[in-house]
Amino acid sequence: MKATIERATLLRCLGHVQSVVERRNTIPILSNVLIDADAGGSLKVTATDLDLQVVENMAAASVEAPGAITVSAHLLFDIARKLPDGSQVSLETADNRMTVKAGRSRFSLPTLPRDDFPVIVEGDLPTSFEVPAKTLAELIDRTRFAISTEETRYYLNGIFLHVAEDDRPVLKAAATDGHRLARFTLDQPAGAEGMPDVIVPRKAVAELRKLLEEASDGNVLIDLSASKIRFTMGGEGGVVLTSKLIDGTFPDYSRVIPTGNDKLLKIDPRSLYEGVDRVATIATEKTRAVKMGLENDKVTLTVTSPDNGTAAEEVSADYSSENFEIGFNAGYLKDILGQIDSDTVELHLADAGAPTLIRKDEKSPALYVLMPMRV
Repeated sequence: MKATIERATLLRCLGHVQSVVERRNTIPILSNVLIDADAGGSLKVTATDLDLQVVENMAAASVEAPGAITVSAHLLFDIARKLPDGSQVSLETADNRMTVKAGRSRFSLPTLPRDDFPVIVEGDLPTSFEVPAKTLAELIDRTRFAISTEETRYYLNGIFLHVAEDDRPVLKAAATDGHRLARFTLDQPAGAEGMPDVIVPRKAVAELRKLLEEASDGNVLIDLSASKIRFTMGGEGGVVLTSKLIDGTFPDYSRVIPTGNDKLLKIDPRSLYEGVDRVATIATEKTRAVKMGLENDKVTLTVTSPDNGTAAEEVSADYSSENFEIGFNAGYLKDILGQIDSDTVELHLADAGAPTLIRKDEKSPALYVLMPMRV
């Protein structure tokens, strides 16, 4: 194989694929990327960790000899990063080595044969639909902070996607860690009807979100079966991310979404966020709870720490129900408030022991549920 490619193109492509490759691997070939140069003048780069695979095509300046080889992903990425701007990078393979040349720099890297490189077999992906990249990015941003990191409850380690019939056909995304729930709803895309319920793993979600940074204008084609999902960005010659799905059953989260919470608090999310952030300064690991005292048109935030003393702050709000107190995990409350990009947020409360519903307003596609803490 012999090909020449612009440094910027190579760096952008390796930046996308190398983060899939785990830094520590017991199987040496999984530390490598597969580079496949074809006579048509394009290079296809593939990276995998056996659960997740990213394939990207990029245009080469020239392909003098087509061929395919695997080489260390992180090594090649680090070299490309340090090469001078605007340089042309020549990649040439011979005798189980890859020679990388740019300007006066020259590297000789060990390689492994392409035939040893594992490729995820997608099988049949019967469900196929398109979602605007911007919508998909928002769906991820509004839900992924609630994904559980507890490995024992592996079925919560991802975003749950399913279709439903509300007052109209919709596609819903949900994530929960048992303490908080985030849900995002959008109109059901054409072709999504009858799709199986799927859980997209946390790592696939993170890699997809990075790729969406650059694909923000177009649509993303989503193909899926009950065990695999594939996202295609940038059409022909773009980036394709394929992932295995989590084999488990996501709990029926609709049961925890409260419907009869009769106390409504309307407040500026930024003021509440900053207030919680300030009083939580004295909180320790044991006392992460912030107490909210609700009174007529104001909320009093207090944190009490046996080691660090107490802190209190008043925030003006729109509230006219009876006075009561409720406690929340300060970090979880801030995570949710950080998602609300408007001047007011609605908190629908019932009592100190019941889950609270949080949303921008009733038309908002995003909805959050937060379990209270004893304070």
